[in-house]
Amino acid sequence: MDAKGHVVENARAAVAGLEAAFAEGALIRTSVLDSMLADLMVALEQDEGQKLGGKSAEAARFILRAISRELDNA
Repeated sequence: MDAKGHVVENARAAVAGLEAAFAEGALIRTSVLDSMLADLMVALEQDEGQKLGGKSAEAARFILRAISRELDNA
């Protein structure tokens, strides 16, 4: 979860990785993780052609840290 690069691309890659891990059974989906992922998806929403940054990027960064802590404590 501590990838180099822009936080928005990192967040999208993290979501894809988590969804793959859930599908493979490597991770168990919990209500806490589901809630965090839902919040992250809201932060990543954008209109066609709109760039994300500022508050959305900061929110994504904050949520990714929370997801990382949750996974570390699992």
